[in-house]
Amino acid sequence: MGYEDIPILHYLGIAVDILLVWYVIYKLIMVIRGTKAVQLLKGITVIIVVRMLSQYLGLNTLQWLMDQALTWGFLAIIIIFQPELRRALEQLGRGRLFSRGSLPGEDDPEITVEAIVKATDYMAKRRIGALMSIEKETGMSDYIETGIALNSMISSELLINIFIPNTPLHDGAVIIQKNQIAAAACYLPLSESPFISKELGTRHRAALGISEVTDSLTIIVSEETGSVSVARNSELYRNLTQDELREILQKELMVASKPASSNRWQWRGKNNG
Repeated sequence: MGYEDIPILHYLGIAVDILLVWYVIYKLIMVIRGTKAVQLLKGITVIIVVRMLSQYLGLNTLQWLMDQALTWGFLAIIIIFQPELRRALEQLGRGRLFSRGSLPGEDDPEITVEAIVKATDYMAKRRIGALMSIEKETGMSDYIETGIALNSMISSELLINIFIPNTPLHDGAVIIQKNQIAAAACYLPLSESPFISKELGTRHRAALGISEVTDSLTIIVSEETGSVSVARNSELYRNLTQDELREILQKELMVASKPASSNRWQWRGKNNG
């Protein structure tokens, strides 16, 4: 007599089976959460919704197009998601796919805000060049892999030490995920916009470049002038004060925890030319 013949064990087996499937799906979502695959999955969801609506409304041509997209979509997913699939398999091999979540305090944006403001103020006064990019919704794992992995809790002292001239990690960008410095000495794509002022150097072009392909917030400290700039959504905001930088960071990183502050900041100092 198998367990199927015992109703309680049968239903218990079904429940365990469903829970295991959902747990695997949840962990896979956690793996791709910090990558561009999230945006692609949103696009696939839109296609599925349009397919269902077109069937319900009797839009045969649109339904046929969505069917073709879904039919060939599996092959496209394998090609498009190749880096993410490789990363997931690597994490599975290291035993990290089912590792624990974030530590307490890792999701508190105030820690990141204060660390960046304090470090930026110190470096600006001493004209120490710096480039710090904060990951938001669009993952930056591809750019993190170009640098030196740190995975360290963020602090102003660590940021300052990274950008001290003639040290191994000072050349390149720091990428910040939540309250962690994910990597240093990272390579960011340079903007090819013809409207960028000729007086701007590689750091500013890299900051604009990453803002063109992600929704990240990037802070630049000029080595020549000590001025502080922020790149966001393909725009560059220059000559910011310490208070303005703090307000920008609070608006962008703490909007979920402080909704009332979302309308306080009006972007000023925009100047690409």
